[in-house]
Amino acid sequence: MASRTLPSSRQPLPLPPRYEARHAFEAVYTPADVAALQREAESWKAAHALKPAGGDRVKTHLLVIDDQFDFTFPEGSLFVAGRSGQGAMEAQDRLSRFIYANLGVITQITCTMDTHLPFQIFFPSAHLRADGTHPDPHTVISAAEYRAGTYRPNPAMARQLGVDPVWLERQFVHYCEQLERNGKYKLYLWPYHCLLGANGHRLAGVVEEARLFHGFCRGAENRPEIKGGNPLTEHYSIFSPEVTTCWDGQPIPGAQKNTRLLQTLLEADLVVMAGLASSHCVKESIADFLGEIRRQDPALARKVYLLRDCTAPVVIPGGLDFTEAADQAFAGFEAAGMHVVESTLPLDRWPDLPN
Repeated sequence: MASRTLPSSRQPLPLPPRYEARHAFEAVYTPADVAALQREAESWKAAHALKPAGGDRVKTHLLVIDDQFDFTFPEGSLFVAGRSGQGAMEAQDRLSRFIYANLGVITQITCTMDTHLPFQIFFPSAHLRADGTHPDPHTVISAAEYRAGTYRPNPAMARQLGVDPVWLERQFVHYCEQLERNGKYKLYLWPYHCLLGANGHRLAGVVEEARLFHGFCRGAENRPEIKGGNPLTEHYSIFSPEVTTCWDGQPIPGAQKNTRLLQTLLEADLVVMAGLASSHCVKESIADFLGEIRRQDPALARKVYLLRDCTAPVVIPGGLDFTEAADQAFAGFEAAGMHVVESTLPLDRWPDLPN
């Protein structure tokens, strides 16, 4: 389908007076007075004749992956700096501008929220070295190391789960084997991040502000989507966990595909995706969504738009740099029919818009 001109009511809007780009770079910023934000949004709605989202003829769903404090600021425990050193902050500034410019076009915004507890398989707390100390963050653990006794499960975690340490050790070996067999990752111990109830879990202030402003302007629910709380598996993708089975063949309780969200996105006319990090949770979420599209109708890939400049890869100073992996993944998504676009490109110039 060729590009087309959007109706005048869908032309890009100016930034509302409340938006200040510097807030995207300020860890302390949050929209504290939501009542005032609502009043401003309702005035903006009237000034620009914005209609309720439920009446949108073309349903446009924006999926924002894990744009949370711990990922978006240097003060967070797992800042996604990208190679620029400010990757996540630059990305959330662009994302906020995109939302405000397209308030009249975006029907629904779903912000996913990585949500963790202190004892999970990808945190140091779950594992002990032979000397009884915990391994450091950013340690990579293999199944062979577990079998050799280099590591063992923390008995405290076994008690929390209601299993014995022998069962948990078998599960950890099985988990590492499954990851290695799948060929995507080995077990990587992340710094503690996005702990439920902690400051690191909240959405970045400018993203939360834009989400609320859009909701008040358009009457959209914009319900967040929670993922990542299962103690026995990583959950990079919003749609499915990395491993779903126990060593004895039983399913990991609660480790299942998010079919509800998948169906919601498949029913949208346009799906726009952004967030953090392009090398991990964004990449895996897009890959899962593409897999579902291929199972149903490969042509549906053409309705998906990836905001290249509203995401950033994991780059660990002096350590791993996942930039090239992210770039390769996005090239593959584009080859499969998805569109990789810049947030500043006017929507009427996007390819394959519905008639």
